[in-house]
Amino acid sequence: MASGFFALLDDIGALMDDVALATKVATKKTAGILGDDLAVNAEKSTGFVSSKELPVLWAITKGSFLNKIIIVPIVFLLNVYLPIAIIIILMVGGAYLAYEGVEKIIEYLFHRHHSKQEEDTSTSTELSSETAEKKKINDAIRTDFILSLEIVIIALSTVLDKDLWLRIATVGAVSIIATVGVYGIVALIVRMDDAGFKLIKKSNGKGFLGKLGKLLVDALPVIIKMLSVVGTIALLMVAGGIFLHNIPFVHHLFEKFPEFLSSIIIGLVVGLIVFLLIGLVQKTIALFKKDNSAKSA
Repeated sequence: MASGFFALLDDIGALMDDVALATKVATKKTAGILGDDLAVNAEKSTGFVSSKELPVLWAITKGSFLNKIIIVPIVFLLNVYLPIAIIIILMVGGAYLAYEGVEKIIEYLFHRHHSKQEEDTSTSTELSSETAEKKKINDAIRTDFILSLEIVIIALSTVLDKDLWLRIATVGAVSIIATVGVYGIVALIVRMDDAGFKLIKKSNGKGFLGKLGKLLVDALPVIIKMLSVVGTIALLMVAGGIFLHNIPFVHHLFEKFPEFLSSIIIGLVVGLIVFLLIGLVQKTIALFKKDNSAKSA
């Protein structure tokens, strides 16, 4: 009886070792996407008042967990019955990420002064603040869905030759690590200033703790600005990488370029095309509505 129990423990230990090894390999493969995921989501999770930061981040984290609960079984089923659908979904997601990246660049280059004036002159009510908060949360969860999809697909690709249980365990472990790791680091970033203020208060702004507190407070705006830039670049790189790795013609066209540069260029081109198409559709709809209003009048 005892020997059978210890044999069972040995088997469980061996299985856990298999999962740990496969998860380590899969995590290494997805490290680049996890870095992009961190940059994108950190940028999207900032910009709220201090009391709202953690509740908003928790809402996005729950959305990220839900994304992965939806994505993992769908990816497994599609991988078996309709592999081409995974590529199509990735392309659509890549186009969306590229559009987001280009939209941020265009907003910064052409509309930021106008937006700043509107921000200064407008008096934001509690309702509009809640609406903006919900919109930002939904945007972050949508972006997380695309990035989670790529993380899950890459993780699965590393264990396709393994048993089904090991594939499920590995992809599940990577999904949990991705969510907890990314949003745990984001939580630390967004609470830097609070930690700094507490250190300053505790030390009365003197000594090592006072200097460290001031450094944390001063560093947060710089880090947020950097994350905004890095997040935009990450969006374009992930989007461009999807097209680079899944369209042979595009891959051959850029094979002499460094991969990161190729991904950014492709992301910019795809994003600009989608941006122009969406603008054209919006103008067409607006003209159609205007024409209908004129006829009815």
